Amino acid sequence: MSINLSQKLPVNAFETKPFARDSTKRSMLDKHSLATLTHGNPHDKKVVCWRAAASIAWAVLLLPPVTALFVVLSRVSLFHPIEWITECLSILTSASTMFSFVLLCGVVVVVGFFNLEYYTVTPSIACSKIALLAQLLHPRQCLHAVVHCIMGVIVAWCCAFTIGPRYQNLASVCTLVDGDPQLCLNEYHLVLILFGAFVGYSHSLFGVMHNMNYVPFHAVQQYKYLRFKGNLPLVVKCSAIQSLYFTRNFLAVYFFLGYIPRSWLCDTLSLHSLNPLDSIAGLLDLAMLYHLWISGTFLLLTWYLTVLLFRVFVTEVYNFPVQSAFTEQADRCLPKVLPGQQPMVLKFLALQDLALLSQHAPSRRAQVFSLSQPGGHPHNWNALSSECLSLLADLTQRLVAHHETVAINGRAKLHSAGSDKKSVSSDSSGLSATQDISTPRSAFLRSAGAAAPMSPNTGPFTSDLDSPFSSRALRRLAPHLVPSSPWSETVQSPHLLRRGPQLWSASTEREISSSFLSFFSVPNSPVQVKHFLGRRVLVMYLFNKLPEASSQALFADSQSHIWALEGLSHLVAASFTEDKFGVVQTTLPSILGSMLVLQEAVDRHFKLPHASSKPLRSACSMGDCTSKTLRFALRATLKTAIYRITTTFGHHLNAIKMSAEHRKRLQQFLEYKE
Repeated sequence: MSINLSQKLPVNAFETKPFARDSTKRSMLDKHSLATLTHGNPHDKKVVCWRAAASIAWAVLLLPPVTALFVVLSRVSLFHPIEWITECLSILTSASTMFSFVLLCGVVVVVGFFNLEYYTVTPSIACSKIALLAQLLHPRQCLHAVVHCIMGVIVAWCCAFTIGPRYQNLASVCTLVDGDPQLCLNEYHLVLILFGAFVGYSHSLFGVMHNMNYVPFHAVQQYKYLRFKGNLPLVVKCSAIQSLYFTRNFLAVYFFLGYIPRSWLCDTLSLHSLNPLDSIAGLLDLAMLYHLWISGTFLLLTWYLTVLLFRVFVTEVYNFPVQSAFTEQADRCLPKVLPGQQPMVLKFLALQDLALLSQHAPSRRAQVFSLSQPGGHPHNWNALSSECLSLLADLTQRLVAHHETVAINGRAKLHSAGSDKKSVSSDSSGLSATQDISTPRSAFLRSAGAAAPMSPNTGPFTSDLDSPFSSRALRRLAPHLVPSSPWSETVQSPHLLRRGPQLWSASTEREISSSFLSFFSVPNSPVQVKHFLGRRVLVMYLFNKLPEASSQALFADSQSHIWALEGLSHLVAASFTEDKFGVVQTTLPSILGSMLVLQEAVDRHFKLPHASSKPLRSACSMGDCTSKTLRFALRATLKTAIYRITTTFGHHLNAIKMSAEHRKRLQQFLEYKE
């Protein structure tokens, strides 16, 4: 007789029920998701290509209202509203605006293409400064930065034609002191064009630093329109705030380096320069600052909308068929897609579908528990469960290897610290032994100063080192006194004349030469090279591990493990009443064993430094921060998955064969003590 303990099941903050149990809503979503993939095989990159094409098309369709809003805000005139509106309408219908719109459409298409080429579902986390620098200097990233600089120049040129005559032309007619009209450089146009290039490069740089190419899968599934609508205010806010920061940074750069492009253009095009803007008075032009900020906001908004639409379309749910009666469609079924060599995004979509069907699709769960005909083998369940267990085993091995590496490094550091202390103590003992060597002169000096109140190591014009008022610097320097020095012994006899301090001696020369040679000596072994480089501050700054980075990198792809845990636990719990053939019971011991071993590895990992500390919320950015908290989501999902199984089966789990340690840990879950 089983007891229903569902009321005691701990609530997991990361576990949600994304779909209502209304069959009509599910069928509508299934048809909608199937319609997006009718143009390509789900095993091929055509899936992502068609979704990326749809996101680019929607970004182009949203470009006219965004452009119209930019024209209205850039020409704002609150005191002349009628003139403001008529002027905006005339600009929007002009031929130059139409040409600019064509260029903007091309820029949006290129941005969408780069989103398709550079996206990833597993974020790339740099564990050190040198790794981040390598990412920034990678040829692909350099190409990305150059192309975005060019696109920023194109967008800024379009903005210059839209804002007004002050920014339209690079050269304008001006009158010099002698009264002759000459062609002069329009530095406002130059500033706006350079600002576009600066924003394009900064956007590419921030994309690497904040993982903007990372495409996250959200726990709560929504329709595309609702998800886009919910994220639109964040996109507008981030565009405005980042444009403000980019404007500030650009003005600082132009203040120091603005003379370089200005002088080059004036010399190349034979232009005159009047009233340079690379000064405090020139850069504090409020109208120019507003136009720079609104232009940067428009540029970032169009690009961020393309990124947002790409994320919304790519992560849309797709329901893979569990089994098919047709042979040509067998490769499209979930048991074939999940274990196969597929792109990571398709594997993530398959795992997402597995987690959802295990919760909300009883008919599809029945297909998972079914037997093959003929033969009567549970091929569907074996394929799905083996792939999920393989993912859990892979994560467990990584955590164990990381823990062993940390333990080995910790023992190595303790050993090196102990050896350093040992060498220091041996040096000091050798020095004291050297100082105790009796010579006639030292014996005479000791006998002469036996009754003196000063310490034996006290020299003239120095304080007593044993005194509590002596400085630590003197105590550190005391063991390094040369025995043959006139101040290494006590000089208290009236028969001895005081000598002035020697600035140079044979011992001093030997010390300087040895330190000079040791500084320029070349290490001749890998261990010496490692110690030699480890003492350099710059090398340590570049190569030292960043806090939490190693832990974040270990769990970078944990979204797949979260779905595997949810799918396995829900299927196992549902098999208690739905599995007519008992196919799940054969693999239940291995499933529980894998989960318990993984939980032990996760608990050990969270005891390491910086593993349990939650990262600070970053400033407003389009880079998703969920990758930094995946380890917390995995730990909560793992504990909830085990509780889900123990709550469903209860005391029946006592009949499963497992080790004593696993049974003890499982008993804690059965008693709700974990």
